[in-house]
Amino acid sequence: MNVKKFIAPTSREALRKVRNELGDDAVILSNRNVDGQVEILAISDRMLGSIMPEQAKPQATIGAAQFNSKAHLADTKSNSTESTWEENQVVQAAQLVRDSQTEMAMMMNEIRSMRGALENKMSEISWMGMQQKAPHKADILRELLATGFSASLARHLVERMPESESAVAGLEWIKSVLVKNMSAINNENEILERGGVYALVGPTGVGKTTTTAKLAARCVMRHGPSKLALITTDAYRIGAYEQLRIYGKILGVMVHSVKDEADLKIALRELKDKHTVLIDTVGVSQRDKMVTEQVAMLSGSGVDVKRLLCLNATSTGETLSEVVRAYKGNGLSGCILTKLDEAATIGGALDIAIRQKLNIYYVASGQRVPEDLHVANKQYLIDRAFKLKRETSAYKFENEELPLLMSTGSGFNTSAKAEAHLG
Repeated sequence: MNVKKFIAPTSREALRKVRNELGDDAVILSNRNVDGQVEILAISDRMLGSIMPEQAKPQATIGAAQFNSKAHLADTKSNSTESTWEENQVVQAAQLVRDSQTEMAMMMNEIRSMRGALENKMSEISWMGMQQKAPHKADILRELLATGFSASLARHLVERMPESESAVAGLEWIKSVLVKNMSAINNENEILERGGVYALVGPTGVGKTTTTAKLAARCVMRHGPSKLALITTDAYRIGAYEQLRIYGKILGVMVHSVKDEADLKIALRELKDKHTVLIDTVGVSQRDKMVTEQVAMLSGSGVDVKRLLCLNATSTGETLSEVVRAYKGNGLSGCILTKLDEAATIGGALDIAIRQKLNIYYVASGQRVPEDLHVANKQYLIDRAFKLKRETSAYKFENEELPLLMSTGSGFNTSAKAEAHLG
């Protein structure tokens, strides 16, 4: 047992025994008079520290404890045995630890709540001051938010925008910074000439199969059908294999179906002489455990499989952030923005690509194969984002709403600073 008992004729001698064995930092749990002698229960500071936080330790160490023979060493009569009495003392000490920990947790929660409220209020006041000093910044902020960019990135850009005479000049600076921070391939040679194994991944309904067919058509036009192979891992969705097989038949390309990692290894081994291999994967929710299994299967294939994440431009920024986190695994080669023709705004998708540093390969804007697939043009995407900004009054922010919005978004400002490097 960690708690030790010390008995001596006087309190001074008992304390000396405690100090000699447990050190000056020993903690006194209790003392009493037993048959004319002093009995002390004590525990070493090191042992106590292993069962409770520093803040919750009782402060009755030897150096601080003051014993008064009359007040603290009064006779105590007990019908229980000494071992039972000692166990009761340990139980009382354990209860003290639990109570202290509970109080400490409640206090820390209150401090965090107060700190968050204070930070929000200070941020709100700061924004109101900047809004009065440079009213055109509020106009640009509203423009960014209406375009679909996150509050954290929008604030990060506006706060660092150089002083300008008009909102037009400031907005041009914002666009140039966004273009500079966006990553995209320069031309199709990145994928068509270099070749390799590419897997299109992403949630259900994002357009992976159609995009795979569009890419396949471009590869066939460049190198011919004999240099391309198609693989599908989608054995769950009804007609998934048939859909890709129809595209393959039109292009004159064989489509292989695999069920697991072993099948994939065999297929890739047989197709090693192909210039390009495109893998159409099964679409599952970003919250499904199958995402992890899918990433593991592609990573364990024994071949360098480059994963391209298909991002639905119609999804919200929060959803896209969750998708990227789920599918990122040990690293994505890039992304393809799909359904641009259906999106009311595309700022959210571009925001995620910028902050997550995703290399944009293509953008897809329709169902036609292969016409509706285009190499990403950074300047065009940023210009289009601002042209597609929300026009519905329900989504517009008034001047008095901006300070509250910016104070709420300030909690994410740190990540935005780390993810957006301004030139």
